[in-house]
Amino acid sequence: MDTIGYQGLIGVSLAMSLWLISAGLTIIFGVLGVINFAHGSLFMVGAYMAYTFYGLLGFPFGLSVLLSLAVAAVLGLIMERGFLRHLYHLDHAYQLLLTFGFVLVLDDAVKIIWGGVFKIPPIPRFLDGAWPVFGRPFPVYNTFLIAIGILVGIGLWALFEKTWWGRVVRATASDREMANAIGVNVPWVFSTVFVVGAMLAALGGALGTPIRVAAPGIGAAMIIQAFIITVIGGLGSLKGAFTGSLIVGILSAYGTLFFPIFELFFSFVIMTVVLLVRPQGLFAHVN
Repeated sequence: MDTIGYQGLIGVSLAMSLWLISAGLTIIFGVLGVINFAHGSLFMVGAYMAYTFYGLLGFPFGLSVLLSLAVAAVLGLIMERGFLRHLYHLDHAYQLLLTFGFVLVLDDAVKIIWGGVFKIPPIPRFLDGAWPVFGRPFPVYNTFLIAIGILVGIGLWALFEKTWWGRVVRATASDREMANAIGVNVPWVFSTVFVVGAMLAALGGALGTPIRVAAPGIGAAMIIQAFIITVIGGLGSLKGAFTGSLIVGILSAYGTLFFPIFELFFSFVIMTVVLLVRPQGLFAHVN
């Protein structure tokens, strides 16, 4: 039983990393209606920028994470205002093609700037070490990730439910034409939402860097899991993204323990079952 409990905690810490990237993906889709295939590349950018600021330049870890978010915010703003804005009225296929193009460009940019060798900085000293849980040493950094994931969840709930900006965003997501008619600057809302989503993806990458290698192509692997999570939880639902992240993270942890060859298989099985029983996802609203 101790092994089961310990592996469950490992799964929860993995789930919090997945939650950060999935939250950004589902926010962007829920408001802009854009399926952003390049969202995983923003995760990759966050990881590499954190490695650069913390691992190479020696900046404090917290400052490095904040600088990584700033870079992702600027990149997200360029992507939305310079490119995606011109495709909102077109079919989703055009958006997918454009965002897939971003994936190729950013992957090559990473190879040119940092090379193709894996990068991983040391864990910050104040987050290094472990404490006994279920008779085994559980890393302090994993506990930190769980705490950050929960705090981000609470922060997003407060942001969207308790602030003026959140009410404007929810009104725009519900009916953008009506929001525009009553004076809401819809393009500004779209830009800020995309930037928030980009920063969430980069936060996942930056915080994951000390325990997960930064490598070209890591974004593609992450976006697959993020899409599985959003399909399970329901596109556009933050509650669904959080629940889906827990399901996928815990399944991955137990799959690694008991059936390592089929680790990702179980996530696809859950997604398939959800699509068959409730195609809109567990928490999506039914029109």
